[in-house]
Amino acid sequence: MIGYPEAPRAWGFTRGMARTVGVSLTNAVVDGWLSRNELGNLVEACRMCGATGQCTDWLARTVQADALPTFCPNANALAALRP
Repeated sequence: MIGYPEAPRAWGFTRGMARTVGVSLTNAVVDGWLSRNELGNLVEACRMCGATGQCTDWLARTVQADALPTFCPNANALAALRP
């Protein structure tokens, strides 16, 4: 199981954002598209992001999206992992 107990909120936001654009971060690591270190960098970028309120609101309203909002520091990296 992949998770980040030291940053559970950032892990949840990162995973939630990925899920809205059809990306499974766990599968991306298992399938070799993303290293565990790269995933850690995504979680850390999320943890350092100042848009927690915007992220919470967006994720609460969005189940599926074609693109992530521009405030997300991981938007480009997650878009690159889309199937």
